[in-house]
Amino acid sequence: MRESLFVLMFLFSFVLSAQNLKPIELNEDWLNKISDLVPETAKEPGSAEKQILIFSLHTGYEHWTIPHTAAVMEILVDKIESYNSVTSFDIQEFQMENLKKYDAVILNNNCSKRDKRNLFWDVLSQNKSLSKEQAEKQANAMENNLLEYVRSGGGLIVLHGGITMQNKSDAFSELVGGSFDYHPKQQNIKVELVDADHPLLSAFEGKGFEHIDEPYFFNNAYFDYDFRPLLYMDANSLTDLREPVEDNIKYISWIKRYGNGRVFYSSLSHNAQSYDNSGLLKFLSDGMRYAAGELACDDAPMGKP
Repeated sequence: MRESLFVLMFLFSFVLSAQNLKPIELNEDWLNKISDLVPETAKEPGSAEKQILIFSLHTGYEHWTIPHTAAVMEILVDKIESYNSVTSFDIQEFQMENLKKYDAVILNNNCSKRDKRNLFWDVLSQNKSLSKEQAEKQANAMENNLLEYVRSGGGLIVLHGGITMQNKSDAFSELVGGSFDYHPKQQNIKVELVDADHPLLSAFEGKGFEHIDEPYFFNNAYFDYDFRPLLYMDANSLTDLREPVEDNIKYISWIKRYGNGRVFYSSLSHNAQSYDNSGLLKFLSDGMRYAAGELACDDAPMGKP
């Protein structure tokens, strides 16, 4: 009996550990492997150079894949002819005169602290030369700058935890297409295509795929469905849900218009191992090109079911 209990405990711990992938080293071998998986993308006829900001600051939960994701996005930018990137951890990039330098902004896992869920406030509140009121005013101004930047034609790419950057802001939720609610434990997720014929899904050649990730659930503006969904997961296939769900189809990637600008969101991926998928790399590259205004496609919102 004792031996059987030991075996069961071992198997249980093995299953749990198998779903939590260990961090991998960010080194030249890994970067070269990723680079080899990404094809060169020729410049669109008549297109101008594009400047992309990869914003990688976090103040709350630290995703170990932040540097990996930044490096992957740098590779994707380098592979697109006439695209250039800047990686920054400085919130001063969200001053309007700085935002105007860029054609698109990538939010790379910018988790904020749980109390306010406001990354700008998290940084500015540490500035002892600012009063609380001044810090709040500047934080609000930077968020409004981002909203106006996209509304006026800028592009926004939000990756995984980047959606939590301003997670208590209704305006940010409307901009991105939803707010982060929660996620069950990491597990194998079967990712399905909403419309295999959509240009942004051509990378997957009509087939879904599986990978280990945090299955993100969303709330607030998500339930307006003011976006064009691209990828989804079946909640009925997941374990460790906080509560039963009525609608088992949960979207995990989408695109949307915001004023004259374009937004691409992908909850993939919590683990750098997912970047071994060449289809996912092309999908992210195409999403970036959509946000930067160089890949035209149907982005009409689906609306409430």
